[in-house]
Amino acid sequence: MSDVRVDKWLWAARFFKTRSLAQQAVAGGKVHVNGHRVKPAHGLKPGDAVRITKGPQQFEVRVQVLSEKRGPAKVAETLYEETAESLERRRKNAEIRKMERLARPIPERRPDKKQRRQLRRMTGKD
Repeated sequence: MSDVRVDKWLWAARFFKTRSLAQQAVAGGKVHVNGHRVKPAHGLKPGDAVRITKGPQQFEVRVQVLSEKRGPAKVAETLYEETAESLERRRKNAEIRKMERLARPIPERRPDKKQRRQLRRMTGKD
C-alpha cells in the first residue's frame, strides 16, 4: 500500500467516529498535511505530518503506519506518533479548562417557580 486517503486514515486512527465526519473535517480545513490544506482524497504516506483541529483540541501527529481499516484502539495508537509539543499543549489546555470549570459557580439546587419567573423576566423570554 503506497498511500491511503486522508479521511480513511483519520477514521482508522480513531480521530473521528465516522468517515463522514472525517471527510467534513478535511473539507472544512480542520486537517492540514505537511502544513497544507488538503482534500479528503489526498494520499497520506508514512512520515507525513498531520495537524488535526477537533473542537478546542489540536493534535500534531506524524504518520507511522497506513491503514484503511478501523481496528481496536490499541492498534489505532500505533498508526501515528503525537509530537511532544502537541501533548504538552493539550495537557495545558485541559488544565486551563479544568480551572475555568472550577471557577464557575454551581447552584445548590434548581430554581423554584418564583426564581424561574424572575429569570424569564430578566432575560426577556417572558
